[in-house]
Amino acid sequence: QVQLVESGGGLVQPGGSLRLSCAASGITFSRYAMGWYRQAPGKQRELVATVTSGGGTNYADPVKGRFSISRDNAKNMVYLQMNSLKPEDTAVYLCNARLDLGLNAFNYWGQGTQVTVSS
Repeated sequence: QVQLVESGGGLVQPGGSLRLSCAASGITFSRYAMGWYRQAPGKQRELVATVTSGGGTNYADPVKGRFSISRDNAKNMVYLQMNSLKPEDTAVYLCNARLDLGLNAFNYWGQGTQVTVSS
């Protein structure tokens, strides 16, 4: 079975940092693009950052220059380093694994981890 398990969320002050981790199992990890999404109360889920199987990264405008996504294929792990956190970063952060083969697509989600930025 496929499983994505996030960890590292919590309460942090504005300007602080957190590192989120996502452990993947049940997939050929190196083949998948990995991503982080977030959903704040009253808002729709939005893309935060992605890293492709080849290592290329993309970031949503609100987090550019502050967040960094990385992956460790040997450990089947993907990370999100979050610096200079703002109250508007408060959300449930979800790990995503995606494999698009054209005629077949696979998309898996973790359960989410809460990040709260507040003084």
